[in-house]
Order: sequence, then structure tokens, then C-alpha cells
Amino acid sequence: MTAPDAKRMRSASRLYAVQALFQMEASGQTVESVTREFETHRFGEVFEDAEMEEGDPNHFRKVVDAAVNWQAKIDQLTDRALVAKWPIDRIDPVLRALFRAAGGEIVGMDTPPKVAITEYVDVAKAFFPEGKESKFVNAVLDHMAREAKPAAF
Repeated sequence: MTAPDAKRMRSASRLYAVQALFQMEASGQTVESVTREFETHRFGEVFEDAEMEEGDPNHFRKVVDAAVNWQAKIDQLTDRALVAKWPIDRIDPVLRALFRAAGGEIVGMDTPPKVAITEYVDVAKAFFPEGKESKFVNAVLDHMAREAKPAAF
């Protein structure tokens, strides 16, 4: 596997992690059942004549596990980055899942914060191609990362 393929697979894994976290919240499924479903059926799935990217199962699992294991801390970081009238439980559930996945990488993994921010802004663009959400995501994640890992800036 070449380096660009590995990078593309990690990027796809981040998108899948956001989808998995969203699905867990919406359906009440366990982390085990959702990760198994994604690894078995979603990675590389053909959907409406378009083939989904192949994901990196190890990175996918690490992101989802970090998001679940560090959720309380991540949600606190997110709340402090949001306007007081918009706590995390009031924002769009896709954005909430995205902040948790990105927060998992920032707080619970060795991903450089600037890499996590860039990658998840791209994920936001995939979910909201015509909206202002990517700028919002960039601002919130920057705030979260500066608080969680100030030495990285």
C-alpha cells in the first residue's frame, strides 16, 4: 500500500467514524455492533452506483473508541467552544458526532491537532457541501485543540 492510499483510507475512516457515532446516538446501538457493521458492510460499499472509499479499520476503531471513552471531556471542551446558548446537546447531531470524533483524536490519540482540524473540516464539507458548517467546525475544533493541547500551537 502506498502512502497516499494509507492517508486516503485514514480520511475515509474519519468520515465513517462520524457516521458510526451518529448512528450510535440515533439508534442506541452499542459501539461493538456499530463498528462491526461498518467494518463488514460499509467500508468499500457500492451505494447508488458509487463505490465508497475503503477505510482503515484500525484507525476507525481507534477514533470511535477514543470518542466513546473520552466523551465527557470532549463534550466539555465542545461546550466551552460553543456559544453559551448553544450547548452541545442543542447542535445538529451530525456536528455533535463530528466534534466527538475529532475530539477523540485530539484528546485520546496522538494525532497532531492541526491534522485533526484539517481532516474534520474536510469531513464537515462532505456532510454540508453548501453550508457554512466547515468554518464553524474549524473555529470550534481550533478552540478545543488550543485548550486540550496548548503546547501544539
